[in-house]
Amino acid sequence: MAKHKRGVNTICTHTGEVRDKQFNGAVSPIYMSTSYAYEDVEVKRYPRYFNTPNQEMLCKKIAALEHAEEALIFGSGMAAVSTAMLAFLQKGDHVVLQQTLYGGTINFVTKEFDKYGIEYSFTKGWETKDFEKKIKDNTKLLYVETPSNPLLTITDLKKVAKLAKNHNLITMIDNTFASPINQNPIDLGIDIVIHSATKYLGGHSDILAGAIAASSEHIDRIWNTGINLGGSLSDFTVWMLERSMKTLGLRVERQNKNAMKMAKYLSKHKEVSNVYYPGLKTHPGHEIAKSQMKGFGGMLSFELKKGIDSEKFVKSLKLIKASMSLAGVESTILSPTKTSHALLTPKNRAKQGIKDGLLRFSVGIEEPRDLIEDIEQAIKRCG
Repeated sequence: MAKHKRGVNTICTHTGEVRDKQFNGAVSPIYMSTSYAYEDVEVKRYPRYFNTPNQEMLCKKIAALEHAEEALIFGSGMAAVSTAMLAFLQKGDHVVLQQTLYGGTINFVTKEFDKYGIEYSFTKGWETKDFEKKIKDNTKLLYVETPSNPLLTITDLKKVAKLAKNHNLITMIDNTFASPINQNPIDLGIDIVIHSATKYLGGHSDILAGAIAASSEHIDRIWNTGINLGGSLSDFTVWMLERSMKTLGLRVERQNKNAMKMAKYLSKHKEVSNVYYPGLKTHPGHEIAKSQMKGFGGMLSFELKKGIDSEKFVKSLKLIKASMSLAGVESTILSPTKTSHALLTPKNRAKQGIKDGLLRFSVGIEEPRDLIEDIEQAIKRCG
């Protein structure tokens, strides 16, 4: 008889919890020690080795949610991104990266890889043919992000995975915008899944963390690089993240529904020129997103029509917070040119299609009618 497969919310709630064997408490205890015994023990624990009790168990939860053999957690999303790439790239290697990526990832590659003698190419678009055109004899890695930040472009993961396998390449994805609730890239053939756990996994705008999920073989290689780079996470933050992830499925389900309502509302608004959300049938990547995602996510971007000052609009909002980062239970909005993609040159932003008036909207769990009312009053103040 096949073993019963736990549901997503059961995994979020119970998998990876640290058992309180002394007092039988309902929540995981925190083990704050940075010094553990090394004689007569099965595991020699040390925080920088990603194997304290809280770290070890949280990794099991993340691996289960991403359908991976193992996972690792890091001090930030960029610590996860940089460690993963540097684990598989060395001097003389080449990596192909999707053009539409998080600004911090692009900045890391363009500012650091030349120092290491690592070659890189950015695709012109985000279709499989765009990746194929950039593959060279020394290419080792394909790096994708879907849905992308901030324009929500969609990359066909099955096709990219197949392309990589044909060329014996490793594939990595930034799965932050989707979360493991909406998308499981490993099931689609992708090798390594990366998250800024600061976002949906944390979900309350109070945690800075990163995560990687992959096969045991790949995680072992990343671990060997990670212990040298030192991007580990404090156990108090690990405990907070494990607590926050218990509601991940519920939060994301609500954010999916709210974002769809907000996207439809904005797409019909007379003062809005463009809406970028893969859940809309008008989105060019809608059919691909529908085939590889369980939900379309809580992120969208939009542009106001000429005559509406986007900066004044943002300052006029009363409920939706003008704030950095994303994916909290509260709705937030920002200008990518001033925040997430500020490190890019205007030319590089233009290549991605990021205009000065673009606004990235992270939809929270509030009542949609209250969010709509807030947007309406802000537009009127700018009219």
